[in-house]
Amino acid sequence: MNRGTIRPRLAATSIDPKAAVALTVNGEAVSAEVSVRMLLSDFLRHELGLTGTHVGCEHGVCGACTVIIDGVAARSCLTFAVQASGAEVRTIESVAAEDGSLHPLQEAFRDCHALQCGYCTPGMIMNILSNLESDTPMDLSEEGIRDMLSGNLCRCTGYQNIVAAVRQAADALASR
Repeated sequence: MNRGTIRPRLAATSIDPKAAVALTVNGEAVSAEVSVRMLLSDFLRHELGLTGTHVGCEHGVCGACTVIIDGVAARSCLTFAVQASGAEVRTIESVAAEDGSLHPLQEAFRDCHALQCGYCTPGMIMNILSNLESDTPMDLSEEGIRDMLSGNLCRCTGYQNIVAAVRQAADALASR
């Protein structure tokens, strides 16, 4: 399975001041010279070819661009690439195993029919994964899960199946 192999960066077209960035993306060291105004979402998508991070509203409202930066879910459309220098960034491309087998959270989304069009799904997965991997206990009540998901907008599912998927994934990970 293609885990989002990083491709060579595109030719620079901006006259903005440049800055060097060095970070780890999905376990791979990456360095580049980028515009100081380049968003992390654009860096991931256009410079590294990791298009699983979706850009929706470009205002940090929808959550489609959510990635994990140093263990915490963050909006990549509100983060400059230079701000991520030195950080460890994880995108949706890092979630499945090397052999292509799905993470329990991805399996739960599949099993519970928690996705429809799929546009919001990468951001949802990264937000939920950040919470599942956190040292803070999760509130797995209906209200607790919906509160956790409140920063990710989905127009297709109605969230009921996503709530079920979060519970299934939490149970699967707890039994490991």
